[in-house]
Parts: sequence; structure tokens; C-alpha cells
Amino acid sequence: MPSKDFERIIRKLREVERGSGRDYTSFSVRGKRFGYHWPRTDTVGLKQTIAEQQALVAERPDVFEEQFTSGGFGWVVVQLSGIEADELAELVYEAWRLSAPEDLAAEVPLPQL
Repeated sequence: MPSKDFERIIRKLREVERGSGRDYTSFSVRGKRFGYHWPRTDTVGLKQTIAEQQALVAERPDVFEEQFTSGGFGWVVVQLSGIEADELAELVYEAWRLSAPEDLAAEVPLPQL
């Protein structure tokens, strides 16, 4: 899946703030981080529940790898070349929803591609 499809998914979410590092772009909603994109490696890092992190990594270690855990959440690195757009849209939405305030999350449905 190309990086441009990832960007298209991000644009469908509300109140996404971008930050730039030397090698990555970060994504937050109302000041809470939910994702990263590393163009050089064609990967993204996404916030998930710890249970979801463990399930993804166990199911497809060629696509997902554990990044870190923090604050009760598990972050996963996703190889964009190994995932379909609809599955990535669900994971990005879930990462965003885990960081968005409840009222905002309730207003925004899963992005349709």
C-alpha cells in the first residue's frame, strides 16, 4: 500500500495535527499522539490497545512489529507494503479514536476509502 493512501486516510479524520521530526511525521488529535509515518522505511507506527498490539504481531509478524508500550497502550509498526488499505484505515481510525476525546470520536465514523 503506497504512502499516499495512508495520507488519504489521515485526511479523512478530524482535528489531526502534524509534527515533523528529522525522519518522520507525527500525528496527534487535540494534543494526544496517535501515529507516526517514516517515509524512508515505508512504515507507520500506530497506537493500539495492548491486546490488539499483541494479536497483530502474533498473527502477522512480517507486517506488524511491537514498537513500545506506554500508558496502557501498545504501539505497533506497520509495513505499508504488507497491508491492504481497508485494514490500514481501521487501524488508523482506532489509533485516532483512542486519542480523541469521546465527543469528537463519537462524531467521526470509520473512514470509507
